[in-house]
Amino acid sequence: MKAVISWTIRYIPRKYLQLFSHFFLRLAAVFYRGNTVQCTICERSFRKFLPYGRVGRDNALCPNCLGLERHRLMWLFLKQKTDFFKRPLKVLHIAPELCFLDRFEAMDNLEYITGDLESPLAKIKMDIHQIPFPDDTFDVVFSNHVLEHVENDIEACKEINRVLKPGGWGIVQSPVYNMEQTIEDPSIQDPVERERIFGQRDHVRKYGTDYAKRLSRSGLRVTEIPFVHGLAPSLIKKHALPEKEPIYFCQKNESGPARQ
Repeated sequence: MKAVISWTIRYIPRKYLQLFSHFFLRLAAVFYRGNTVQCTICERSFRKFLPYGRVGRDNALCPNCLGLERHRLMWLFLKQKTDFFKRPLKVLHIAPELCFLDRFEAMDNLEYITGDLESPLAKIKMDIHQIPFPDDTFDVVFSNHVLEHVENDIEACKEINRVLKPGGWGIVQSPVYNMEQTIEDPSIQDPVERERIFGQRDHVRKYGTDYAKRLSRSGLRVTEIPFVHGLAPSLIKKHALPEKEPIYFCQKNESGPARQ
């Protein structure tokens, strides 16, 4: 199973995975019945989660809702640390994840809008570099595992800052590696070389621990919150949460981009 999933996500275009993978993966739920782990999103329990990723992370993917470790962590953060599930909010979700999509759309307190340049799950076709909404439109913006794919991540974050209302906030996650400095090189176009340098064929940069500081150059106030560190080890194990991943919590900065 690990080898099949690794090959599939490496070579099959993402838009097709988004459309069809859940039909096949949900069949696996039958064979993973149990009570060892529980998904925070769909609340289904299994003996373990499915492996996922190019290197085949064990115990990662919920076979019911297709939530990954980072999605389960984000859901828990939203429930425990925000009023997302209670207050009326206008939300922009860039490149929406399947595990969240139907649940957010069903929430009566949300005016929920999805957008992306390629994703077949999004209702609005849009370029994150030019978000087609006026200034101060949204209370909340989500953009997870997008910035490592885009041409100019700082310009994208400027757009997120622009469309957030005063007092607005967002969550902007990306893969962050244990290295001090983000690396990028637009001249690298070969997919094999991109995978070698950046970790994936469709990545154009590899983020280091300067991630929050780098994105703050856009004008967003980006705070690295070690939310998972405040959770009980038993809870982390039960929900198979990523033990080292912070939440990158963004707030609108009305004073404009930070000086270089």
